[in-house]
Amino acid sequence: MVETLQVRQAGAVARLRLNRPEVHNAFDDGLIATLTAELRRLGDDAGVRVVVLEAEGVSYSAGADLNWMRGMAKMSEAENRTDALALAGLMRTLDELPKPTIARVQGAAFGGGVGLVACCDIAIGVPEAKFGLTESKLGLLPAVISPYVINAIGPRQARRWFATAEIFDAAEALRIGLLHQVVAADALDAAVDRQIDLLLKAGPIATASAKTLVRDVCAHADGSRHDADNAALIARLRVSPEGQEGLGAFLDKRKPNWTAQ
Repeated sequence: MVETLQVRQAGAVARLRLNRPEVHNAFDDGLIATLTAELRRLGDDAGVRVVVLEAEGVSYSAGADLNWMRGMAKMSEAENRTDALALAGLMRTLDELPKPTIARVQGAAFGGGVGLVACCDIAIGVPEAKFGLTESKLGLLPAVISPYVINAIGPRQARRWFATAEIFDAAEALRIGLLHQVVAADALDAAVDRQIDLLLKAGPIATASAKTLVRDVCAHADGSRHDADNAALIARLRVSPEGQEGLGAFLDKRKPNWTAQ
């Protein structure tokens, strides 16, 4: 049986490859469950420091599989709620994964596929990639992925793209913040590898905690509490083994011990 998700791990880098090219890597309940479980496993694996989410074929992900959607259209509201919660669990698991994540976007991403890109910490795509939040064409909305897409592109942009279902290109995705970088197809792997190299040279705990820091800062409404929490965080990091090693290496003009991993 063909694996719908291929997993490759080399040292501290794990690569998850969506492998349903015949349906443009659209996901159904099976792929959602498999991908969620694998992400959770990697999140608990102390040997993994970077996770790359990539895809086989010409498309990154077309979002929901048509046959799966056809089946869900016949289900009850309660059954659809349970199904939607499974997708929500996948997106939250990816967004909150305690490891840096990179989306290697080699082709089109629509609907939930855009959600996968938005949930990753770093997103690099090719000029040929197309994007679309096309749910409104079906009388629906990208509700489950909305927190992550809005966080990536901002409320004003989201209001436009959610409502119009318009397709946009990689240059626009870069402009609005969905992608961090756009490179030629033959330079995509090199660009991803550069980000991996940068992440592996940084402190493991620091890189793993970066998204938590950003999330906490954005959530704070109390400025004084915000300052106190950030001061506590940097103090904790400075006296931690990793912080001590990083500061010592800098002062001694040597590489920190984690770069040898």
